Amino acid sequence: MRDADGFDEFYRDTSARLLRYGYALTGDLAEAQDVVQEAYTRAWRNWRMVAAHPAPEGWLRLTVARLSTDRWRRLSGWRAAVRRAGPPEPVGPPSEDAVLLTAALRKLPAPTRQAVALHYLFDLPVADIAAETGTPVGTVTSRLNRGRAELAAILAPATRTPEVTDVEQ
Repeated sequence: MRDADGFDEFYRDTSARLLRYGYALTGDLAEAQDVVQEAYTRAWRNWRMVAAHPAPEGWLRLTVARLSTDRWRRLSGWRAAVRRAGPPEPVGPPSEDAVLLTAALRKLPAPTRQAVALHYLFDLPVADIAAETGTPVGTVTSRLNRGRAELAAILAPATRTPEVTDVEQ
């Protein structure tokens, strides 16, 4: 068994310093947080060995340095591609339809929203959705029908008369 209390104390005593170190190496707070988190994950997995190390914080600093170098190397390929091709075109704001649809989807219950998203965004057939979600095929079909009906009701203009949908037929 790992010494969780020892690891917790080690983390509390070293995490602020290691984050500053990671930031100094990467120059980016988010990258530093990722690198330091990965280093602590590795330390936890090998805690017996790290705790017995003559300098556990040194072991962690070396891990942070190596992870930072690895990330830098991976990003250098991306930077070279950007230099060759130029930066990507800026992405425009979402269309009004996209905003309305997203707001409408948020109003659906989570299982219904998941079925609708898998079916219409990933083009998954009902059987595949059922397998992925661990839900019976009939339930997925019902959720899709209910989702379409609810989206139609949410997105329909208030002045329009209700129409018969394929769900009601």
